[in-house]
Amino acid sequence: MREHLIEVTYLVAGVLFILALRWLSAPRTARRGVQAGELGMLLAIVATLLRAEIVSYEWIVVGLFVGSAIGVPMALFMPMTAMPQRTALSHAFGALAAAMVGISEFFLQTPHIERFTMGALGFEVLLGCLTFTGSLMAFGKLQGILPGRPIVYRGQNVINLSLLAVAVALAVYLVVDPGQSRLFLIVVALALVFGVFLIIPIGGADMPTVISLLNSYAGLSGAAMGFVLNNKVLIIAGALDGASGFLLSLIMSRAMNRNFRNIMFGAFGQVQAGAVAEIEERPVRTGTAEEAAMIFEAARLVIIVPGYGMAVAQAQHKVREFSDLLTRRGTEVKFAIHPVAGRMPGHMNVLLAEADVPYDQLIEMDEINSDFPRADVAVVIGANDVTNPAARHNQGSPIYGMPILEVDKARSVMVIKRSMAPGFAGIENELYYQDKTMMLFGDARAVVGDLVNELSRLRATA
Repeated sequence: MREHLIEVTYLVAGVLFILALRWLSAPRTARRGVQAGELGMLLAIVATLLRAEIVSYEWIVVGLFVGSAIGVPMALFMPMTAMPQRTALSHAFGALAAAMVGISEFFLQTPHIERFTMGALGFEVLLGCLTFTGSLMAFGKLQGILPGRPIVYRGQNVINLSLLAVAVALAVYLVVDPGQSRLFLIVVALALVFGVFLIIPIGGADMPTVISLLNSYAGLSGAAMGFVLNNKVLIIAGALDGASGFLLSLIMSRAMNRNFRNIMFGAFGQVQAGAVAEIEERPVRTGTAEEAAMIFEAARLVIIVPGYGMAVAQAQHKVREFSDLLTRRGTEVKFAIHPVAGRMPGHMNVLLAEADVPYDQLIEMDEINSDFPRADVAVVIGANDVTNPAARHNQGSPIYGMPILEVDKARSVMVIKRSMAPGFAGIENELYYQDKTMMLFGDARAVVGDLVNELSRLRATA
């Protein structure tokens, strides 16, 4: 009776996971999706704790407290602007858990491991280990501990692929002869090293795709763990995670007009030679908050383009205040969301949702681009590469062909940026040198705050 109840609970949890993914695909239903996923995970955990194989709960309780001691502070104290880093750490911890379970199962079952189980176990440990160290490297790049630029060296692709090939070959050999425990430890070590070498040559511009790809790897590792442990809910959840992460990676790659080979081996993001010199020589039009406020005063449609600069400055609440002020003055305000703006998929959506920006104002790139020609002002807040017109016409540019937000088609453009430094792609933005563009230099939160003050002053004196 208890086993039947557990299986039914697993089935319900699996359905909730599927519904969670479905609801998370739209901002309006995202909260419901999170709640469905949480409920599904709770049911899965409770059902697992009721399994007959569990005879002692002491170490489970220890793990619960250790995990809570790490997870609760992460959730409470890491700011929303650090969401990409938190996601990378979550992938690392999940992958490490899968790898450790696989390692323990190998030594528990050696040498009487069935070939199918050994195959699933090797897949689990290989992906789990490389995802663990790869996610830590991604965290280091996002946090600024490691250089955001690609770390390249001679023959890196040959070295990386050789490491992977040897690890896979040894894992396949262990399927035939699982008693070779030393070879298994070599597989673990090679996978851990490969995870490091896989991520360090990748530039910050590709981090959104890397994050989703690592999510896919962690999910597939969890699915393989489900086969090893004969746990259906792990198979379901891992397969969903792996498939959704892979599809999201494809969407991100398409949004950047790039493929996995370029992302993993292209060292995208190196500063182009001569870029700094050109930036210093070419003139730009700068302005003040007072001048910008006069332009906003007469605007009927304003499109705000958020980017990583908004995240770094934690300016999302000031941006919401700015948007509300314009709306009260009768100005129509929209937010243009590029799929890879920021450092993870949905980064801008998360930040603006935290600031309670209405969902109907958040408009995706394909839909908003037709509105730019009729926009009186387009406000770019730290979004660099995703607004660069060079992607449309400059075949020599590393971002050529990447779909962009067509900000340059607005009647007037204002760019809020700390400096003229290039973005993650390492190239200057042609948008900044156009006659219609006004540069407002400074911290995004401070500049937007000045705009709010100036607009309020104009309203008070009107």
